Amino acid sequence: MVNRIREWLVWSLSAWIAFIFVWYLRFKFSGSEGSVHLFTVLTDWIGLHGHERLMRLGTGGAELLAAILLFDRKLQIVGASLSLGIMSGAIFFHLASPLDSHFFGEDGMLFREACLVWLAAAAILSVRWRDGIALSERYLPFLPLPLGLRQRST
Repeated sequence: MVNRIREWLVWSLSAWIAFIFVWYLRFKFSGSEGSVHLFTVLTDWIGLHGHERLMRLGTGGAELLAAILLFDRKLQIVGASLSLGIMSGAIFFHLASPLDSHFFGEDGMLFREACLVWLAAAAILSVRWRDGIALSERYLPFLPLPLGLRQRST
């Protein structure tokens, strides 16, 4: 019963993350005014003047890849890790850059969604941690994983 609830939770969270990512892709890929402004502020702040389009499309591409990977059971851990990384960047930029958490004046909706996606990805990783260890042992055998983690994953 607990395993069924965990599976339902992981797939529900995966679908929600993918929905959020795909929802905002239309703004990033179409070059909407708000998206262009957001990424212009970011690129100017980090000193990459004139590279707004590259960062906007690169972020959108990474979000699309994460959304796709979240629906493949064997690669779900990779999609969740990518989602966690993307949202860590988004949260950082909202807190440390001129973006602020209320950038569009929409009462912090983008920031809240970034935090919620981050939490959802972290929840998926906490449920699928054994898959992450198995994947790293298979494809990254040079990583020094603690022996206790190796034994618990089998």
